[in-house]
Amino acid sequence: MKIAIVVSRFNSGVTSKLLRGAEECLERRRAQRKHLAVFSCPGAFELPQVADKLAASGTWDAIVCLGAVIRGQTPHFDYVARGAAHGIQDVALKRGIPVIFGVLTTENEEQALARAGGNRGNKGWDAAEAAVDMVALFRTMKRSGKRR
Repeated sequence: MKIAIVVSRFNSGVTSKLLRGAEECLERRRAQRKHLAVFSCPGAFELPQVADKLAASGTWDAIVCLGAVIRGQTPHFDYVARGAAHGIQDVALKRGIPVIFGVLTTENEEQALARAGGNRGNKGWDAAEAAVDMVALFRTMKRSGKRR
């Protein structure tokens, strides 16, 4: 199982914890290190473009997108959060592989940290687990389709 992780550098105090959670999950799920790669990009808005390039390569079974969009004083939050969500979904639908939305959208940094290894778990772990589960599901669906 080949999995790429794309992580936003913006809000790196949060995203580095999401990445750590994702890597720990994949290690626990026995993903081979040689079949994993991490790519960083400037921010959450750029995640879909990187994910699309990776998906187009045909190299990866799944792509996990990790980021943190924290509300501020302007509507910028809404544009970035919406763009990242729609973009990541578009890549998944267009390319036909699991592209997982592991982007936190929170009101403040405290909420983000709580979801990046704090008292609300680690959404990076959850995103990696979703990727593994989706790859397994797609493989099962593919095998089932051949039997008919």
